[in-house]
Amino acid sequence: MQERQAKQHLDVSLDADALFMGHRKALISYSARILGSRDVAEDIVQEAYLRFGISNSPAQTAREALAYLYRIVRNLSLDIVKRRKIEQRAQNDDPPFWIVPRAAETPEQTTLFCDEVRIAQQVLASLPKDIQIAVEMHRHGGCTLEAVAEHLGISVATAHRHVKTAMVKIAIALDRKNA
Repeated sequence: MQERQAKQHLDVSLDADALFMGHRKALISYSARILGSRDVAEDIVQEAYLRFGISNSPAQTAREALAYLYRIVRNLSLDIVKRRKIEQRAQNDDPPFWIVPRAAETPEQTTLFCDEVRIAQQVLASLPKDIQIAVEMHRHGGCTLEAVAEHLGISVATAHRHVKTAMVKIAIALDRKNA
């Protein structure tokens, strides 16, 4: 009985491999149209194959399995596109005024600017260490969110959330001071 189940699993596995290999080029083209890069599309298709192989059930017909494989490729490709947009938005943002060095014209302006910098430092110091590191690396060090995420061992989305959280809290504190 166990041998028959093992043979059936092997047959299903071979069918999944044949299905994948038969549609690999089409899957790469499909992903490349979404991503705009054939190299990245090949990586996505490989990732989709791994996910497909793990979740492929013997009850699926070939048509259902192929549709599922295309859906995996589409979702992985769209995830990459979303991640790129988040990265691009974060990199294209102009830095806040309190980060950019500027020449002060009068002693009063210097004092006001120093007060704003002090408030920003206090807010940043009140945040958890990983958020502080994310802000310093991304805003002061010029690191990408991917580099920040890798350094902290978190996802890119979480790194973006850390930076955004800090920036919002600093902006709110400065607004309160100026109100």
